[in-house]
Amino acid sequence: MEQTPPPSRIQNLIRWFVPLAAILAFSAWFYIAPPGLLGKADAIGYAICHRIDERSFQIGDRQLPLCARCTGEFYAAGISLIFFALVSKKQSGMPGWKLGAPLIIFFLAFGIDGSNSYLYLLKQTSNGALDNIPNLYIPNNTLRLFTGSGMGIALASILFPAFNQSTWKTYDPAPALSWKKLGILTSIILTVNLLILTDNPIILYPIAILSVLGVLALLIIVFSMAWLLIMRQENIFDSLTQMWMPFLAGTTLAFLMITAIDLLRFKLTGTWGGFPLG
Repeated sequence: MEQTPPPSRIQNLIRWFVPLAAILAFSAWFYIAPPGLLGKADAIGYAICHRIDERSFQIGDRQLPLCARCTGEFYAAGISLIFFALVSKKQSGMPGWKLGAPLIIFFLAFGIDGSNSYLYLLKQTSNGALDNIPNLYIPNNTLRLFTGSGMGIALASILFPAFNQSTWKTYDPAPALSWKKLGILTSIILTVNLLILTDNPIILYPIAILSVLGVLALLIIVFSMAWLLIMRQENIFDSLTQMWMPFLAGTTLAFLMITAIDLLRFKLTGTWGGFPLG
């Protein structure tokens, strides 16, 4: 009977170091972040989003932790990851050319609307220097939400099978995405988008939290996959419970990155709000 070799000294050190680093990283971020649940959510959004008030949805007089585009992108990515985890399990096949076409359209829509919106922002802050450059159209938060959510679906559709390919000892090579799944997922996201546009706080509050959890989910998955590559632990796991160390390492790296960006941005701007436009 084959015996599992005992863990090396380095592996034993890592088992102690990673949890300690996780506690320190989270504690440092928790200390610098604004108080309250939405304050902590703001601090996560602050690391990856401009958080300009006029380009964000509002709960009363309070903007959401992410702008309209990032809200759509990351809540949709979060819902998509949950959807794939339920219906695609360990399926690891990437979308083919046919299924890739709508994902490319989502990506292009995101890029076009984002570029057009950025040009509009530059014109707003350039004191007329760029007025001769025409916009394709006047950007608005509705378009930002819909193009962002399409990008979120595309990101999750690529990241989920990539995670399965790099993690499991035995995985299903079938495509994680199918036309039926894409239709169901798109319908769910469209319905949620329409609910968001009602500006009802009952809808916006959970979306605010879900979008931030979507940010964390994507970062943790990416950093966990990086950890697997660095530690040469690809394709050795059978269940999520065995993945506690890579997930903890990924969480640590995610919070270290968020904390570093938060500190740098706060030092540069002096505010937890959006980038100053003046």
